[in-house]
Amino acid sequence: MYDHRVARVKNAPANTVVAYVRVSTEEQAESGAGLAAQRAAIQAEADRRGWTIVDWKEDRAASGKSLEGRPGLAEALELIESRQAETLVVAKLDRLSRSLIDFAALMDRARAKRWNLIALDLGIDLSTPAGEFLASVMASAAQWERRIIGQRTKEGLAAKKAAGVRLGRPASLPTEVRSRIIADSAAGKSLAGIARELNAEGVPTAQGGKGWYPSTVRAVLGSQEPVTA
Repeated sequence: MYDHRVARVKNAPANTVVAYVRVSTEEQAESGAGLAAQRAAIQAEADRRGWTIVDWKEDRAASGKSLEGRPGLAEALELIESRQAETLVVAKLDRLSRSLIDFAALMDRARAKRWNLIALDLGIDLSTPAGEFLASVMASAAQWERRIIGQRTKEGLAAKKAAGVRLGRPASLPTEVRSRIIADSAAGKSLAGIARELNAEGVPTAQGGKGWYPSTVRAVLGSQEPVTA
């Protein structure tokens, strides 16, 4: 007989973490100094709090300006979301991301998929009231950053138009806008939801128009053009 009961979400083993470390230059990667310091900080906290470190994941010579192109982080998230551990831990928030928008997207993803995120340097811990409050403050700052990006993009296009510059189809969207769309999608937002927010904030499309649609957002996500710093 078919069982109509909804299957429960598998719980990760208690007090288990995946540790993620990153360095942004070849020199740091070769010396190992930056990685060693991050590992030491995480290991010390794990010993203090009785965590079991399921695995260490790292990215060498990888920028923190985007979540793209970081296989170590992708592997860490896969472990967490397959319930092999309950928490992703970084020694410093900027090792995870230098972008408030990307970090806010990761927080949304953690809440939606029910895993925890800890950044030791700032005391961010989504499992505690204080850590959740701090994360909410940073999410608000990320929303402000999105609006500023949209306003600057609009003003820049308006200034070019006023100067008589022909605004044909640009080669690509501004990096900040593309990064935001990718981050929002990674956080689980729908194409329609992303389009709605972009329209509400007046962010122009790649053609300089004001109308974002799910198909427009899908085209940006499907682009193979890399996000550059």
